[in-house]
Amino acid sequence: MHVEIQRQIELPGIPDNQTLSRFVAAVISGNDSGALCLRIVDEAEGRALNLQWRGKDYATNVLSFAAGTPVGVPAAAVPNLLGDIVLCAPVIAREAQMQGKALEHHWAHLIVHGILHLRGHDHVEPHSAALMEQVERDCLAQLAIPDPYADESDLGS
Repeated sequence: MHVEIQRQIELPGIPDNQTLSRFVAAVISGNDSGALCLRIVDEAEGRALNLQWRGKDYATNVLSFAAGTPVGVPAAAVPNLLGDIVLCAPVIAREAQMQGKALEHHWAHLIVHGILHLRGHDHVEPHSAALMEQVERDCLAQLAIPDPYADESDLGS
């Protein structure tokens, strides 16, 4: 899997590219081909994207944009694109501090969470939320990161 990392903002505590790629690898098997883009943004861009695509006028921690095949184009003619994950660095830093979590652990959790959305998981219904949370726990355990749901304050992530 090719991972493109775009940094619109640089702040202390944002993991380096190698670490971000390691977080992706906890969800994506080594046999997966294709591409994924991680974009790290400030609050202005995070807010604008959240408003444009979700109708919510605030910056959120992570947004997932699944790639699709354009209408009329054969799937075989399009590269295997998983999609884009947009991560709002200031929001992630604030949440980690408020929740008493290691900043790097919170980054890992949100990357895993975002990729699972790209793969069709959601947390709208209780059953699907429980399933998604268990997959997140399993992926994070591979990274030796504790259960992010052990403290119920993280349910909004």
